Amino acid sequence: MWDETVVNMIIVGIGETLYMTLVSTAIGYLFGIPMGVLMAISDKDGLRPNAVLYKILDVIANITRSIPFLILLILIQPLTRAIVGKSYGSTATIVPLVVAAIPFIARMVESSLKEVDQGVIEAARSMGASDLSIVMKVLLVEARTSLITGATIAIGTILGYSAMAGCIGGGGLGDIAVRYGYYRYEEGIMIVTVVLLVLLVQIFQSVGMAIANRLDKRKA
Repeated sequence: MWDETVVNMIIVGIGETLYMTLVSTAIGYLFGIPMGVLMAISDKDGLRPNAVLYKILDVIANITRSIPFLILLILIQPLTRAIVGKSYGSTATIVPLVVAAIPFIARMVESSLKEVDQGVIEAARSMGASDLSIVMKVLLVEARTSLITGATIAIGTILGYSAMAGCIGGGGLGDIAVRYGYYRYEEGIMIVTVVLLVLLVQIFQSVGMAIANRLDKRKA
């Protein structure tokens, strides 16, 4: 069973899993950070309270996060085909991963920004700082430890989602686990893919927490 072909397949699967996870997380943060910032500043206690804007973003985030990822994969297949040209494979899986990641990331960004001490915000405002300056130089800077911790959680979650995509030919370790471990009853391959997924999550977790601890001013 463990010939060169299988080993190469596992190596390719690791690469595809990392590709889907990291690209999806990067794109998710590209859109998730602005969404999370808007939610934080438009909330009733934010810099610029706006009930209508907050409600719209809140509903979008809640609806998207309420849909199980496997259902979301199937639901947006037409969109995936329109963007990528197909609905299977590692590149196609990035589309639903990004759709699932954006509201998840936005919620964590919103939560992180709301943890910033109001006294720091008021001090910046009293010195004449604009809202944009407060967001860029106060909120995001003061919340950086929490944001890094949130990014670590996001990567682990998205990696788990990428494994689920294996059920519909999404590529990566999840696809290998389904095609070989489940359909062909090759338990050895199933166990190896599970162990590798756990190891990847642990690596991301360790690196993320190390960076967060390094940036934490309370431990400086």
